[in-house]
Amino acid sequence: MEPEVKIQRRKTRQIFVGNVPVGGDAPISVQSMTNTETCDVDATVGQIRRLQDAGVDIVRVSVPTMDAAEAFGHIRKQVDVPLVADIHYDYKIALAVAEKGVDCLRINPGNIGREDRIKAVIQCAKDKGLPIRIGVNAGSLEKELQRKYGEPTSDALVESALRHVDILDRHDFQDFKVSVKASNVFMTLQAYRKLSAQIEQPLHLGVTEAGTFRSGTVKSAVALGSLLMEGIGDTIRISLAADPVEEVRVGFDILKSLNLRKKGVNIIACPSCSRQNFDVIKTVNELEARLEDINESVDLAVIGCLVNGPGEAREADVGLTGGTPNNLSYLDGEKSHHVTADNLVDELERMVRAKVKKQREDEAKGIIARSE
Repeated sequence: MEPEVKIQRRKTRQIFVGNVPVGGDAPISVQSMTNTETCDVDATVGQIRRLQDAGVDIVRVSVPTMDAAEAFGHIRKQVDVPLVADIHYDYKIALAVAEKGVDCLRINPGNIGREDRIKAVIQCAKDKGLPIRIGVNAGSLEKELQRKYGEPTSDALVESALRHVDILDRHDFQDFKVSVKASNVFMTLQAYRKLSAQIEQPLHLGVTEAGTFRSGTVKSAVALGSLLMEGIGDTIRISLAADPVEEVRVGFDILKSLNLRKKGVNIIACPSCSRQNFDVIKTVNELEARLEDINESVDLAVIGCLVNGPGEAREADVGLTGGTPNNLSYLDGEKSHHVTADNLVDELERMVRAKVKKQREDEAKGIIARSE
């Protein structure tokens, strides 16, 4: 078996968003953002809880008004995941949510206005021990930079970010992370590469306005996957015009594909052809839905025939290869037992859950380390 490639990550300063470390040697965290009306507390809390069930590490909530800031306080009391308040321009909102238990402020200091307002927000962050996220987007660059560059470019994104960084530096504030997002993959890549060479703070990766579930997933996988393989990036958000829960799932799938996080069931499946001895696509789709609640790391191989089946099944924790008259299951690389086609999904689910149960028992005994 090919030895596992370990990505050498860029060394960054570590900050904490609530109890989640970002940067340094911390696991790369997965974020999402609510798309409910923040003033609808019940709807927002419900969505955050669904994101937690999906395994999200950090959740961002838009806080555009003082009424939303008031609602944020009620939301904060009902969930225990770290929350980032997304604020633009109004420094009073930043001060308000700081009093209501926010874990991080997403606000660009250069957009706050007068120096006394900037100083008030930074001092508040210092007093409360809150990090700040600088978030630069190609679609909202400063007018001066738009005139200078004529259009959004990677250099314009980096210059905008460094202006905000300079403000925090002048106020001796170092607990921040930065994003430089564009909807264009190449611009995103170049911006993050350039910025990573100039600051020590952690980078929040993302492709902004990436698009629908399918196209946005592809763009994000290409851009973020490339950066992560280069060791760039400390936390990620997949921006999709879809249910935010899908952002979390896609984020973890990207990290799992690069061996940067191990979470949940990793399904290895053939695309199927006329050699298949059972309906592979139907089987794996049903298994994926049934096994979504599992957070432990398990590799499950489902292959429809004997051509590639045995090889893939032996490398997985739980495996199945199609065969005639019956299919053959594998456990921990060894042949286990035959399974009929009409009992595939139930039996594979049983085997995976038994594997997870044993992992938990071994973990409790200190035999294995907890998966990240």
